Amino acid sequence: MSHVFKIGIAAQNNKEIKEVNHIDVIANKGVVGDRHFREFNDPYNQLSLIESENIDQYNISYGLNIPYVNFRRNIVTKGIQLNELVGKTFLIGSVKVEGMDLCRPCRHLTEVLNQDNILKEFLRKGGLRCQILSTSKIKINDEIKV
Repeated sequence: MSHVFKIGIAAQNNKEIKEVNHIDVIANKGVVGDRHFREFNDPYNQLSLIESENIDQYNISYGLNIPYVNFRRNIVTKGIQLNELVGKTFLIGSVKVEGMDLCRPCRHLTEVLNQDNILKEFLRKGGLRCQILSTSKIKINDEIKV
């Protein structure tokens, strides 16, 4: 079963990500309390996901133990390939979302994690940007259904 493994938010840009057990999401606005929440929000900035398996592979390959939420996505998933969800509508718990685009790793992430190889290693593995289509709550262990 594909599910929500970890959840993180940051109240301000460039600040530490706080790990939480649930988030409230509002359709077309984003994650309540997150740095990207806006009244009229770009669909590409509302919710971000990343696969725990890609983080695990990176940590093992480089002998690191970087926490999942430090990769600066709202939701860390387990058991699903996010690249296949671009252009698809799916459920995270009871929240309907649409996969908009792949998340590309950025220079800021390289600096925050102090890892020069992030851009190369997370190209096409950096996660998924989603538009939030319904208002509800997302919790740890919520099932992800395509």
